[in-house]
Amino acid sequence: MTKRPMRIAEISLPAIRHNVRRILEVTGGANVIVVVKAGGYGHGAAIVAEAALAGGATMVATADLDEALELRAAGIEAPILCWLFGAETDFAAAVAAGIELGVSHARQLEEIAEAAKAQDRTAVVQLKIDTGLSRNGAAPEEWQPLFARAAELERAGRVRVRGIFSHLANAGDEADRAQSARLDEAVELLRAEGCDPELIHLAASAATLRSPHLHYNTVRVGVAAYGLSPYADRTSAQLGLIPAMTLRSEIVALRGVPAGTGVSYGFNHVCETATTLALVPMGYADGMPRALNGSGAWVTVAGEPRPIIGRIGMDQFIVDVGPLAGRLCLGEPVILFGDPERGHPPVEIWSGLLRTINYEVVAGIGPRVRRIPAEASGDEE
Repeated sequence: MTKRPMRIAEISLPAIRHNVRRILEVTGGANVIVVVKAGGYGHGAAIVAEAALAGGATMVATADLDEALELRAAGIEAPILCWLFGAETDFAAAVAAGIELGVSHARQLEEIAEAAKAQDRTAVVQLKIDTGLSRNGAAPEEWQPLFARAAELERAGRVRVRGIFSHLANAGDEADRAQSARLDEAVELLRAEGCDPELIHLAASAATLRSPHLHYNTVRVGVAAYGLSPYADRTSAQLGLIPAMTLRSEIVALRGVPAGTGVSYGFNHVCETATTLALVPMGYADGMPRALNGSGAWVTVAGEPRPIIGRIGMDQFIVDVGPLAGRLCLGEPVILFGDPERGHPPVEIWSGLLRTINYEVVAGIGPRVRRIPAEASGDEE
């Protein structure tokens, strides 16, 4: 075991707290649900949950039930919502742990009520409806019978209907407003059946930051809480957000090579001049896509941008550090991405080169990368 991990995702707790406070500012104090699914978008779910709650979040949310139960086991006592279930899900553990369950159809509601009855408890649910995304959630023709049954079970003390929510397709303002109108219809119908939901939410990060008319009394944010922009045309800094993850490694080998030296598999890079190559122990098994090969991606070494060259391996990649050679030694930090306001490469360099989104990059950081929470100085206002 090494004294210091070779691969680190440093997670700034002040940045996460700042981002949640920024969302509260934008929404005028709405309830903020921070989504920590997929291991907290690759940042570490428990790390993010604690910081988000400290920053003022009302609750946290996951997709899968196992993720929610892991948060409980990690000591997160605040409300946790989850909403994506397999056909054979056993809801007993969720009810026992006080997990709030997003209900998308009648069968789930009945199974949750049965689990609550068996434990002589009241299960807390939020009704998830489809308003146009055509994905998870009860279809419009299911609303009335689902709401009527939920109200009946609430009167019987088997469930408490705490909320109702949906998810935007982000297909433009007109489509967003149409989905909002459908949610309004659903809320009216639910209230007519006798349920008065405490939480109503539709907006994720994009609508939270741009569409105040979609806030209702609750917003459900993911990528914005991590300090990343949900837009192609606005940076984190322009939105008042601070990227929370700094992905870093170190130099584990240095070698001088002559002009004409081939680098890595296939020699698809050949050094035009004599230079120095640095080996960095991070590869595609760690979430550094092999498709970055020859793309123009770069890292910072000793505060200077240096190009990634040659094919990226499963465990390692190579950087041309020629102009810096005399200043470097083994163990020199290498920053793959982080906060550009601190001189780090932004994660959007990778997502742009890969023709994807920043969400996919951070969520894909592999398990060998150690997530380390940090109370970094200078990030928090």
